[in-house]
Amino acid sequence: MSANIRKLVVQVDETRKEMGQAIDPPTRRAVAIAVIDNPYAGRYSESLDELIAIGEELGALLGQKAVAALGIAPGQAHSYGKAAIVGEAGELEHAAAILHPKLGAPLRVAVEKGAALVPSSKKRGTLGTAIDVPLGHKDAAFVRSHFDAIEARVSDAPRANEIVVAVAVTDSGRPLPRIGGLQVSEIKGEDGLR
Repeated sequence: MSANIRKLVVQVDETRKEMGQAIDPPTRRAVAIAVIDNPYAGRYSESLDELIAIGEELGALLGQKAVAALGIAPGQAHSYGKAAIVGEAGELEHAAAILHPKLGAPLRVAVEKGAALVPSSKKRGTLGTAIDVPLGHKDAAFVRSHFDAIEARVSDAPRANEIVVAVAVTDSGRPLPRIGGLQVSEIKGEDGLR
């Protein structure tokens, strides 16, 4: 099953100053968003295999688009996250089917490695609904400097029979991190935690 994509949106935000302090190099976060038809809209199905397959497809597509938008090599990606908004004729389990069983593996390929769990969020909404895509370091969940989020929103989505799927990638942590914890230079990347 291939995703029936109505719209793709890719956005990059770059922070150059924070609290009057120059950020050099700037911190950058990209979010790639697909607006897709929900093949299960308006009906209950015990099997959600179509959405699971679509999740795998979108993990690769959106991960690659986010990395490309940052203009970095896959191994230079720091953080990642995923989120979905289901239109009114869908259910939260439709978002779970896209996000959880198979989206992560191709996203990890797009960012090279990715030992840590991919943070996620999901909700039901209508046109213009926003969702915060949670972010965490791709190889070590305990890196506090990379606990963050980026908002994803498409003004004309999701329609009742659609799902908005977002993948976010960064090339750094938050600007001016200073709350301690595991540092990027200390990552072992073996267990996804440290």
